[in-house]
Amino acid sequence: MNSSPELVFAPDVPRSPSLGFVELDFTWEFGQYVIPQFVTCHSSMAVETRYPMAAGQELRINGALVHRRLLSRLPELTSSVLDSSLRDVPFYRELPDEEVAGDIARVVEDNLRLVATLVRDRRVPDEAELAVFAESAARRAEEGVPLEMVLHAYHVGAHEAWRVITQDAPPADVADMRATTDLVLSYLRAAVAAVSGAYTAELRAMYSQQQSVRHTLLSALLAGERADEAAERAGVRLPASYLVLVLRFGKHKDEQEDGVGATIAARRKLRRAQVELDRFTDDSVLSLLDPESGTVLLPGTRGLDAAWDDLDLLVERMTEAAAVEVTAAAAHAAPDDVAAAVIQGREILDIVRHSRRPAGLYQLADVLLEYQLSRPTPARHALGALLEPLACNDDLLTTLRVHLTNELNRRRTARMLHIHPNTVDYRLRRIATLTGLDPALPSHLPVLVAALAARRSAESPA
Repeated sequence: MNSSPELVFAPDVPRSPSLGFVELDFTWEFGQYVIPQFVTCHSSMAVETRYPMAAGQELRINGALVHRRLLSRLPELTSSVLDSSLRDVPFYRELPDEEVAGDIARVVEDNLRLVATLVRDRRVPDEAELAVFAESAARRAEEGVPLEMVLHAYHVGAHEAWRVITQDAPPADVADMRATTDLVLSYLRAAVAAVSGAYTAELRAMYSQQQSVRHTLLSALLAGERADEAAERAGVRLPASYLVLVLRFGKHKDEQEDGVGATIAARRKLRRAQVELDRFTDDSVLSLLDPESGTVLLPGTRGLDAAWDDLDLLVERMTEAAAVEVTAAAAHAAPDDVAAAVIQGREILDIVRHSRRPAGLYQLADVLLEYQLSRPTPARHALGALLEPLACNDDLLTTLRVHLTNELNRRRTARMLHIHPNTVDYRLRRIATLTGLDPALPSHLPVLVAALAARRSAESPA
């Protein structure tokens, strides 16, 4: 600190007739509050900047010790903070009266008392002083009080304390007022950090415990264990049935390259998909997702037909949020049948992929023929063998598949394959010659469709 004050000249500043000084006012903004500041000027037009008080000297405003002023109005301040919280935060009004008047009121009063101590000692709070508030924040997290509502009381408390301290501060006390303001802000910064840290730590612990319970139950259901025993071990109550979703995720464009960026993109994709799942229902969702696939169990209060439109919308929202194609197979199953439903869902998705159907929501009814032909029987092998003469000609197999998909529309098939319609006709005739099955004959069409499905099933990985 310099040995003498800095002089600033203000020739056009009017005098204060009552004090013999001129007063320059400006504002110091922090957060949402604007603190009036004053600089006292001599009538000689020289502005004198007053230095802060020496460390250890007690702070006074308008002749009164700041910390004593706070302590003398502690009950009033506590009531004011509680009233503000009850008025501005609806959640607080839902809490039991004894909790508001008990634990919460005590925490508010202890905070205000701590502010008085810090102002008296001119220091910041230590870890031990903040521990009780951290414990209170952890309880609020356990009770489900949102963090912003917990912090509201701390901000209101600091504001009320500052208001009481400075409401009648004269210009001559600017140094003490600024020192007090610094101390209040230092308290608030430390308190918010401690409270937020304890709250989020408790939230993480609770989430980890919930995830562990859900994972235990989901693993048991997928393994085909008795559902009631698995639920009892997990300490949860089973629904009567589940809506089972088996998912396949496409790759995000940022996942195409190796490295950290691809890993981050995959995590972001899954997180956004999980958010949409959590928004879908207020009930607990059992989910296990990885960058390529996932299994989701939604409490089945409705049957599959009744829930279909909502599930379809869910898949659309997941697709939009994750910015990738999402393909899903849905089923309705009792808890003991979940394992079989998941296996069936994966088989449905295999059929969807190998038949080159678009992404979206599917169920068994959408792939009945292909699913039946995917069963390992002598008939499947024989059907697939009917197209063996085309095995060495991918163009013929592709033309047959696209032509059947387009419901025998040769012009549409030509456009999709970027060839002339006459070329389509030539290839179809070659297929008839090589296999003995003519795509132009209605009686041969069911056999060709079944043969294609059987061949795809035989080529699919087990």
